[in-house]
Amino acid sequence: MSEEEDWRAAGFGVYIHWPFCLAKCPYCDFNSHVARTVDHEAFRARLISEMEAMRALTGVRRADTIFFGGGTPSLMEPQTVSALVEAADRLWGLAPDAEITLEANPTSVEAGKLRDFAAAGVNRVSMGAQALNDGDLRRLGRTHSADEARAAFAVAREAFARVSFDLIYARQDQTPEAWAAELSEAVSMAVDHLSLYQLTIEPGTRFGELHERGRLRGLPPDERAADLYFATQETLEAAGMPAYEISNHARPGAESRHNLIYWRYGDYAGIGPGAHGRLTLGGRRHATETERDPGRWLAAPPPEPEPLPEGAEGDEYALMALRLVEGMDLSRHARLAGSSIPETRIAPLAEEGLLRREGSRLKATATGRPILNALLTALLG
Repeated sequence: MSEEEDWRAAGFGVYIHWPFCLAKCPYCDFNSHVARTVDHEAFRARLISEMEAMRALTGVRRADTIFFGGGTPSLMEPQTVSALVEAADRLWGLAPDAEITLEANPTSVEAGKLRDFAAAGVNRVSMGAQALNDGDLRRLGRTHSADEARAAFAVAREAFARVSFDLIYARQDQTPEAWAAELSEAVSMAVDHLSLYQLTIEPGTRFGELHERGRLRGLPPDERAADLYFATQETLEAAGMPAYEISNHARPGAESRHNLIYWRYGDYAGIGPGAHGRLTLGGRRHATETERDPGRWLAAPPPEPEPLPEGAEGDEYALMALRLVEGMDLSRHARLAGSSIPETRIAPLAEEGLLRREGSRLKATATGRPILNALLTALLG
């Protein structure tokens, strides 16, 4: 496959960012904003015009996935979601089995809109549960209760064929026993996809400020956090939901197809405030990034695509693909990077049990995936 057509190895998706939330979670460093009022009509029109600008860049393609992320997309009006799905179909054409995902918070108000989102064309929902007990939900700044999360999940299972939800572990004062019980409940809820993220303290967040001042107590030491990670892998593997990516588990066939476009290094159009994209134009991948501030974004021109620096495509492919259990194709990496990874870098990491080669594929092992950043530094130089 030529570099011009390389993106077809993973497909093409559309990411739509809704930047508004009811409250800013103290751990969140995403581009999210709390606003008293939102002009839904203005945002709907601007999102569609940005999609039209992206279509002018990409030319004729078929969209395999749409992902409504945020922020809190479940605060959108269902008619906005419907209009955007229709616009994507008009502009690119949706694959017959297109995956259309919407992230939702499990408050009772937002759960009440789930059936309307299904009617608008959404066929997969990703619920931000984050925890299944009220004490930790309050510490995480969430606006729903554990019972609301359970009730919303029950509604979601009725409205959608595919449902995922997120949980955060390595929380303050969390014991291995408490996390095991939470995982057991999550599995018993008959989900087909779980995203399980270790709590990370990001600069510029409320938790980051508290941590700097020594006021964020109860965080587990690195060794305990690692134990929680490996216990999570074992529990989900035994439950028939093995990891297919560092933080994502699914029953066979229920993997997030949109996220696989990222990890397999396909193309995606980034729509909405602060959205990033990758588009292959004229045989070379380009990056796009929109204005982050929602107010300025409304009046900003569409983003100008910027060609990636020489060699960056290979690095990006390795960075994304090695997150996956399936790993990366070495010949594809060499084509994108312009040169092969020296055997003198691969062999020592394989001897340490951090990498495994299977034919033309290179995979991070179960031991290597948790330290992927260090592994990539050693591999790519």
